Amino acid sequence: MKIRSTILGLAGSGLLLASCNDEISLVGPSIQPESDRITVWTDTFAVEASTIKLDSVYARTASGLLGQLYDPLYGNLKSDYICQFYCPDNYTFTHEPLNGQVDSMALFIMYNNGGYYGDSLAPMQAKVYEVTEPLERNYYTNMDPADYCNLQKLIGEKTYTAYDQSISDSIRNITDTGDSLYYTPNVRIRIDREIAQRLYDETVNNPATFASQESFNQFFPGFYVTTEFGTGSIIEVAQTSFYIYYRYKEQIGTDENPRDTIIKTREQFNVTKEVIQMNQMQNEDIEQLLEPNDEFMYLKSPSGVCARFVIPARELKERVGDRILNNFKFSLQAKPQEDWLYAFEAPDDLLLLPEDSVKSFFEGRNLNDGVTSFNAQYSSLTRTYDFSNISNVLRVHFTNNPDKDLVLLAIPVDVGRTTSSSYGQESTTITSVSSLLAPAGAKLKKDKESMTFVLVTSQYNDM
Repeated sequence: MKIRSTILGLAGSGLLLASCNDEISLVGPSIQPESDRITVWTDTFAVEASTIKLDSVYARTASGLLGQLYDPLYGNLKSDYICQFYCPDNYTFTHEPLNGQVDSMALFIMYNNGGYYGDSLAPMQAKVYEVTEPLERNYYTNMDPADYCNLQKLIGEKTYTAYDQSISDSIRNITDTGDSLYYTPNVRIRIDREIAQRLYDETVNNPATFASQESFNQFFPGFYVTTEFGTGSIIEVAQTSFYIYYRYKEQIGTDENPRDTIIKTREQFNVTKEVIQMNQMQNEDIEQLLEPNDEFMYLKSPSGVCARFVIPARELKERVGDRILNNFKFSLQAKPQEDWLYAFEAPDDLLLLPEDSVKSFFEGRNLNDGVTSFNAQYSSLTRTYDFSNISNVLRVHFTNNPDKDLVLLAIPVDVGRTTSSSYGQESTTITSVSSLLAPAGAKLKKDKESMTFVLVTSQYNDM
């Protein structure tokens, strides 16, 4: 019987049936014994769909967003972050600063060419505050910087535009990263020198502070980087670093004729995956996305809104009983994107999974498994997200929660992929799935036709 059930499931998975509750034989009756006949049913049902707010998303990353922009449909988005900095164990300055004094300190917020959203010439003002309380490993985007910083003590600020017009095209177009003139877009913010001096003095007076990353974090918890002036632009931060600049004395020449020279150098500290970066995402003016609507539901990232679906699992379980679930094709149709300047683009990928497993999925850094979680890429040609056959999630739900309806969420995600080639055939493998930390939005159809689905089931006739 196990073999027959397996064959039955494979046979039914390829069906495309238009009728409702019809019984269809899959095997020619003239050659198939009556006792081996397979009966197939199609059950049509409606799914309840709505838009819900995402108060926060899990965002464990060394990158982030900085800035603020407004969209007429999707409202206002403001993003900033708190970060620690990696420190090698038993760290000391490479050289002894001249007279024990450092010269200056600067924070660099680096991003890729074109790594911004909105108006690249919109004037923005970045501000930096020192973190005064040790950070917790809270990677959700609703953190409150006031819990960790003294927001009354500003230690650095800089007005900038995402596209730096002071950089010539000849420099900007250099692609060789080994070229001394290679340019990485960045926002350079001068930081209070006293902080850099304090760091150096600590290496001399209390070297145990630098014995481990943990002890360094206690002494120097990090920086909070935000924007408090300007709107219209968000940069996609790829790397955050600070440099401590100083001079040191070195002897050059021969042993018979030594002479001192003054050399300029710097120490560098980076945000890496080994330390904590906490991203804050604030979405405002999104009430219109949450209003009852018979035509559309909405997606907005990061940490904005997502689509929620209630599958009538209790009713379906009563209908299908112990039949084998063969096919539950699930796809979503998007409306055309808005055509105003700097309009949001549709998310490249959506993750579909049960509402009660969202937290564990992202915190566990899981991949979609085709059983209880599914990925769909956006097709710009058809404006669809096609999750294909999701009958497995219904099967699992029938087993674990037969008396409850199944609630699924469709959430914008960032998917990492690798492509390999074997015998001339290319294949793509998903390597990571994380919350989408990029401004994006889409309208999904939720009219009666769009939210009507078909469940294909089958049963082996035991005589």
